[in-house]
Amino acid sequence: MSGGAAVARWPDHVSLFARRSGEFRPSPVRAVFEIAMRPGMISLAGGNPDMGVLPHDVIAGMTARILAERGPEVLQYGSGAGIGRLPGLICELMALEGAETTPDRIQVTAGSQAGLDLVTKLFCNPGDVVVAEGPTYVGALGVFGSYEVEVQHVDVDEDGFDPGAVAERIDELRAAGRTVKFVYTVPNFHNPTGVTLSEERRRRLVAVCAERGVLILEDDPYGLLGFDREHRPPSLYSLDPATVIHLGSFSKIFAPGLRIGWIAAVPVVRARLQIAAEAVTIHPSVLGQELAAEYVGSEHWRPALDRAVERYRSRCAAMMGALEEHMPEGVRWTRPAGGFFTWLDLDPAADHEDLLDRAVRHGLVLVPGGACYADGRPTTSLRLAYSAASEQEIAEGVRRLGEVLRG
Repeated sequence: MSGGAAVARWPDHVSLFARRSGEFRPSPVRAVFEIAMRPGMISLAGGNPDMGVLPHDVIAGMTARILAERGPEVLQYGSGAGIGRLPGLICELMALEGAETTPDRIQVTAGSQAGLDLVTKLFCNPGDVVVAEGPTYVGALGVFGSYEVEVQHVDVDEDGFDPGAVAERIDELRAAGRTVKFVYTVPNFHNPTGVTLSEERRRRLVAVCAERGVLILEDDPYGLLGFDREHRPPSLYSLDPATVIHLGSFSKIFAPGLRIGWIAAVPVVRARLQIAAEAVTIHPSVLGQELAAEYVGSEHWRPALDRAVERYRSRCAAMMGALEEHMPEGVRWTRPAGGFFTWLDLDPAADHEDLLDRAVRHGLVLVPGGACYADGRPTTSLRLAYSAASEQEIAEGVRRLGEVLRG
């Protein structure tokens, strides 16, 4: 109609998405969250820490005192590098794994996931390559994909991945004209397999990468959760702070809801990471940092950490016992020495079609192993988490898994 109002048209939003948006991966854990909340369901999917070990009344008192005494300060904008005393405390935590560092090398982040994003953003161009364990942490795959970085996997065994195989992969990629920016590893109680990189392999891996001028990105949220707390392998960062960038987190040793983590890197890198972080979050939560420093710096933290480790040890033992009892022939699994996870390799001769749907029908939620590979290969493996489930739930969940696998 002439002279009438123009007809409104909605833009085609999907056609306007950036190319990288196709690489945004939904979390396989969060994707089944609502299913896991159904009555009668047992979830062995989520690697959540057990918050029941914390002294909640003590933490509530600390929070109230911080707000009462310094409310205007902790509710205001803060430094992009982190509050003054927290980097020093982080250095003390890293010393527990043999690393000597200084506050000027610590960048506080809004969780270690944000640290992973920042390091990738700072170093990687589209088309660059990251070498990672196969399988690897699914959250890392989402980050790498969002920056259009290719992931090349090196298989792991009971001692982590072989530095010789890593060296061969780097050399092959370079011979093909590719740029390898860093090797990404979760060396302690690996997510998703639960294995730990042996000390001998740690030293060789650092040497391999240093010789080739390739960085190592060490993602270490579980390092203080070993069942043998007297013998911790040295962090990769402690072996070569110039070659290794270290990611740490308060999520597994205190509370993930605070979203406080850190990066340890040489000063020139740390300074650039701060600028990159300020462009996104401006700064991590000041209140969260103050609470983390207050609690982890108090006499209450170590006993709670000890309770957590003992609880995870007991649940891991329950998981191992249930797997021994209920798994059919041909299924193999890892035996973690700490952390939250074990990894199952299923019988390749068996039928795994619709495995996850069949598990849900049996009242069980799982993480498919294929989600932990960049190529999304078919599910012939599973990640099981024991950190957040009771021993009774673990036993029953594994029993149900046995039924699923037997068809």
